[in-house]
Amino acid sequence: MKPLFDSLEEIDFSKEILENGELISDKLNLLRTEQYPPNAQKGLRLFSSNEVADFIGVTQNHIKKLHLDGKGPSPEVTASGRRFYSAQQMLELREYLDKNGRSQQYVPHRKNGEILQVISVVNFKGGSGKTTTAAHLAQYLALTGHRVLAIDLDPQASLTALHGIQPELDQNPSLYEALRYDDQRKPISGLIRSTNFPGLDIVPANLELQEYEYDTPLAASSKSSDGRFFFTRITNALKEVDDKYDVVIIDCPPQLGYLTLTSLSASTAVLITVHPQMLDVMSMSQFLLMLGGILESIKEAGAAVKLKWFRYLVTRYEPQDNPQAQMTGFLQALFNKRMLKNQMLKSTAISDAGITKQTLYEVERNNFTRATYDRALESLNAVNGEVVELVHKAWGRK
Repeated sequence: MKPLFDSLEEIDFSKEILENGELISDKLNLLRTEQYPPNAQKGLRLFSSNEVADFIGVTQNHIKKLHLDGKGPSPEVTASGRRFYSAQQMLELREYLDKNGRSQQYVPHRKNGEILQVISVVNFKGGSGKTTTAAHLAQYLALTGHRVLAIDLDPQASLTALHGIQPELDQNPSLYEALRYDDQRKPISGLIRSTNFPGLDIVPANLELQEYEYDTPLAASSKSSDGRFFFTRITNALKEVDDKYDVVIIDCPPQLGYLTLTSLSASTAVLITVHPQMLDVMSMSQFLLMLGGILESIKEAGAAVKLKWFRYLVTRYEPQDNPQAQMTGFLQALFNKRMLKNQMLKSTAISDAGITKQTLYEVERNNFTRATYDRALESLNAVNGEVVELVHKAWGRK
């Protein structure tokens, strides 16, 4: 019988794979330079007075009257009389209202006794909308006046890329530098970068984060207590910047490793994203069984479990898809009190914005079909608004 292959000579593809990676990186950097001239840094669009009113929680007429009376920041006014504010001006307007308003609190910063809220966004399976959820939630919190720190804990660095940072070129250290077990550990304050959203900072990710998955079991097997109490490392790192932020959003990797467990141990809340399809729900079942067992073990080892709440969020939801609607109904029946009431809809507006490494809060509305954009934005704001309510409830606010 003639062999299937004339030669069994091994082929080494490593060089070609590296070259392909470098080629993609170079092209992405070129696109970034073209899209965000002159220094490849992301800017941020202006916001209409209608958007500003919604984010601040006042009427559009109130915004207009303040401008006409010469109070607060001066917006950019078009020939047709439309008013547009920068995100920084939105914060200034919020502060003006807070100082001169009668009762409502327009600056929602933490008060004495209100603890830092740390929300981990998790899922065992990729493609559940985890990073999209984390990015839009962090930006919404900033736009509504909160001081936010986003931490990209996924070595794939998608949240980092969405904020205009290219890990392999920009040489930004990741949270690994604050978690490592040797004498090279750094304070988290030296890892934080500002973003194009005022009020939102980020700790970028890179491939070096994966080292934590290898270092931790080695440290745990040694006589040092550092490894045995690995789950306290993010908690301890955040103590340095506790007074600078109201909310921390952590985008966890799509696996139940030491990075995710360390994040969960530091969290006051957990948001579990789930795509309403059978295979995804089956995967989530395994994830929850593993997670519950491991958290019990960590608790027995001395971890302080301090969750104020956790919720399931249905993502990439298509209401017209009957099987998805049935699966969402099934989940709501099972976990009624733990499900967010709103779902994040699947939308071409969100995916099209992602092509240019932007979120829906960054892109211009006139770049999309108006109904498509409005429907997607309404869905995002409903989900994020519900999370903000949970955050404020955890602080004891009405």
